[in-house]
Amino acid sequence: FPEVARVALADTQLRRNLGKATRTIREKRAAVVAEVPDWAQLRAAGAAIKDATLAELDTHLLRLEAEVSARGGRVHWARDAAEANRIVTELVRATGAHEVVKVKSMATQEIGLNEALAAAGIAAWETDLAELIVQLGHDKPSHILVPAIHRNRAEIREIFLREMVDVDPALTDEPAALAGAARQHLRRKFLSAKVAVSGANFGIAETGTLGVVESEGNGRMCLTLPETLITIMGIEKLVPRWKDLEVFLQLLPRSSTGERMNPYTSMWTGVTPGDGPQEFHLILLDNGRTAVLSDAAGRDALNCIRCSACLNVCPVYERTGGHAYGSVYPGPIGAILSPQLTGIEDNASLPYASSLCGACYDVCPVKINIPEILV
Repeated sequence: FPEVARVALADTQLRRNLGKATRTIREKRAAVVAEVPDWAQLRAAGAAIKDATLAELDTHLLRLEAEVSARGGRVHWARDAAEANRIVTELVRATGAHEVVKVKSMATQEIGLNEALAAAGIAAWETDLAELIVQLGHDKPSHILVPAIHRNRAEIREIFLREMVDVDPALTDEPAALAGAARQHLRRKFLSAKVAVSGANFGIAETGTLGVVESEGNGRMCLTLPETLITIMGIEKLVPRWKDLEVFLQLLPRSSTGERMNPYTSMWTGVTPGDGPQEFHLILLDNGRTAVLSDAAGRDALNCIRCSACLNVCPVYERTGGHAYGSVYPGPIGAILSPQLTGIEDNASLPYASSLCGACYDVCPVKINIPEILV
């Protein structure tokens, strides 16, 4: 971190891009949170649900497996990234497909799925606008929610003109024009893809239901059009009951995008004959999570719902950006989660990427005491 941060700090364009973007998201979040009179109680409820779920995670996971199986889905257990990648590769090959469309997913980035599929001769197409920008720019994500936060619209226009064979040469850098170009580019992928890969924001144990929340509608295209859907879910993303979503669907959008609700909330349960994917696979990913669960001091990091609020208020992240962290999970949550998931040796400097100001704890929707875990 210290070495890469020096380079990032010297990049004035990056500093401007990050400063403008994080300031905008912070202001939006603060405005919509102020509207909720019981925000403190919602945070406490979210933390309590997460703590209770982790305390009986084994029971809830077995319930999820049973319910998914009873509704026509297949459940696979993956100990680590290599096992998860192998399972996905075999499932895609079994369909005869040579490409997949993807919903934005931190879990697939964590395991390096795109690279594993490419090595097997399978193309993975990102469909989230920001992930598409990163993929076409031969770049890496730098933010949990807004992977291309380090790019401004002029840079995005240049990437599209260079990488999209069907783009209008007169493309401007107006946001609506850039979104339209991406939509046109992706539409053929949506209509032709036989297999989709998604993550999951939530898994509901009592019915075997999976859920994805997103802002653009690309996720719903991936979740409904292909014949086969493969979902990779970290085992900590579970909630026991449907009614638990009442809490998290208020906390998550306000904390992440500064919206009162997500424009697209997609829920699916197993397989429905004649409607949507006719083959559904759920891969339950450990990849270090049970080791984190066994650590009383660090397990609260598993409560994270990937809202990215802590990144947007962090004075360190705002000045260095996500690439400096050298981790799929940057910012304050990455500084405590990455060392636990992938080892202190590879992330020894991350806990020091902090001013211990406590802003991350103040905004965390599930009250993860990040400064305490950093120490």
